[in-house]
Amino acid sequence: MLRNEGERLTRVVVSTPSNEYFDVSDTDAHKMNEVADRARTNVQHKALQETLASRGAEVIDAPELEGHPNSVFTRDVSLMTPQGYIKLRMGIDTRRGVEAWLGAVLEEHGEVCAGEIEAPGTVEGGDVTIHGDVAFVGHSARTNESGVQQISELLQKMGYEVRVADVVGYLHLGGAVSAVAPDRLLVVRDDYPDGFFKGFDVIEVDKKGPSTGNVICVAPNEVVANEAENQDAMDVLDSRGVRVHGVDLSEFRKGAGGPTCLIMPVERET
Repeated sequence: MLRNEGERLTRVVVSTPSNEYFDVSDTDAHKMNEVADRARTNVQHKALQETLASRGAEVIDAPELEGHPNSVFTRDVSLMTPQGYIKLRMGIDTRRGVEAWLGAVLEEHGEVCAGEIEAPGTVEGGDVTIHGDVAFVGHSARTNESGVQQISELLQKMGYEVRVADVVGYLHLGGAVSAVAPDRLLVVRDDYPDGFFKGFDVIEVDKKGPSTGNVICVAPNEVVANEAENQDAMDVLDSRGVRVHGVDLSEFRKGAGGPTCLIMPVERET
């Protein structure tokens, strides 16, 4: 069960890159910056998994989906809620097909499907984050207007107040906004709708890259950050009493991903 991204992470799905993440002949089609180094990537992903496990999370490792180098970025494929997972619909053609793949993994581990995004809607998990009674949704290049409407309706039926913002300058909303605790957020300074963060303690940082605001909350006021690009944000979080675990995830920036992109949170507990 997952109702708030700021609670303790106890179960998560990852996908260790073994072949697909490196078998990329057309980086433009897959929206990747460049092909990653295999050895360095494996070391980095293992370090991330070990960090998550050391903080008490059960790590479920789903084998990559053949022909899908972006399947390593499990976050985008589904959204976990208190009523089960919502099957999302990817915003680029080369990612379509991963939805059923991850759905099967979740159902194998006892999760039920609580809804599905249908064409022409697209929603990627990096654009949605839930916090108790509030759900933040990003309208982006990967999450279109129909997708925003569909995900909003599904979440509103579950009792969430849905707050929507246009995403400019980031791939997903998650590049600029992440949970730090149940009622605390890391936010990159920018223009947001009036009242967008009402009720939350906001830790603001300046934008230093495409994933400045992208951190994994592993417990209230405890996060994992990409030490290769987020040192400024890490310093600010530390000064505000947040425990930060730095992991080098630079090889995943080559695939246009940040820390949260690499995990599908399945269960969080108070």
